Amino acid sequence: MTALNLINQLFNFVAPAACVALVLVLLARIFPGFLGSKRPLTHTLWSQAAIIFIAGAVLLLTGLVLFGRDGKMASYALLAVGAASCQWVLLRGWKG
Repeated sequence: MTALNLINQLFNFVAPAACVALVLVLLARIFPGFLGSKRPLTHTLWSQAAIIFIAGAVLLLTGLVLFGRDGKMASYALLAVGAASCQWVLLRGWKG
């Protein structure tokens, strides 16, 4: 495997985590109060997206280790639940 193929594989592996992170953060900006409290957000858009992206990439890596291959629907379900939980914690949803 060449270096270009390796980089392509890594980008394709973390692309779902990046898309989910950006969609969650943008939806939280468009619909305040839907995923958390109605108070102004304390984190910037990019820091929130970075935190959710890192959590999502770790969850995808966990799914890869557990199942032995990438692309299982259970891994994507873990990504969706984990990213939404991370967003809920960042927005302090329990204080709603």
